[in-house]
Amino acid sequence: MNQNSVLIYLENVWKIYQMGEVEVPALRGVNVEIKKGDFVAIIGASGSGKSTMMNLIGCLDIPSKGRIFLKNKDITKLSESNLANLRGRTIGFIFQQYNLLQSMSAYANVLLPMEFLEYDDKTASEKTRKILEIVGLEKHMHHLPSQLSGGQQQRVSIARSLVTDPEVVLADEPTGNLDSRTGKEIMNIFLRLWKEEHKTIIMVTHDLKLAQYAHTIIELKDGQIIKINKKF
Repeated sequence: MNQNSVLIYLENVWKIYQMGEVEVPALRGVNVEIKKGDFVAIIGASGSGKSTMMNLIGCLDIPSKGRIFLKNKDITKLSESNLANLRGRTIGFIFQQYNLLQSMSAYANVLLPMEFLEYDDKTASEKTRKILEIVGLEKHMHHLPSQLSGGQQQRVSIARSLVTDPEVVLADEPTGNLDSRTGKEIMNIFLRLWKEEHKTIIMVTHDLKLAQYAHTIIELKDGQIIKINKKF
């Protein structure tokens, strides 16, 4: 393993859920490296373990067995506060449901992560305006989510995930609630982030057309990786 280029490394990772008396393995002995600057799609049928793998890669959960390294740190050995700090500074999350606070403007929603990480007000304001420009929403920054289209709300969600300049952007079915034209616009934003901003993008999707945007495609079945395809 080249320590410099590998950003996330899963080593024999198992995730087992207890359903009453029964143990249900959602992931079974997964080994995978995700390199800095890659664009990865994780695909598989419903129940294949995609969401579980995403939660583990995103440090939202820890494995039942095995180890996960983020930037050479074993997340299973970090305290909750250290893990939250590493996660907050390294990973930006984008969800299918947008998860915007309805009572706050686009600007206030994007500003929020910097308040948690205690950025000073001037820096936070400058970064928020700049990132809203990048996603094409500078004219809508004072609108509430209810005054925005689905595509615009997803752009706010993308801006919020990027505002702290994370190394990794983790996207869960990012175009799932959008029509195909708007979905294509969102995917073009991801391509730009990958090619021009050199972000590492990890996207979970069941849509094989979307997966084609990625450089590396990881296919899961029954909690195991059955195939990894890389484009050269």
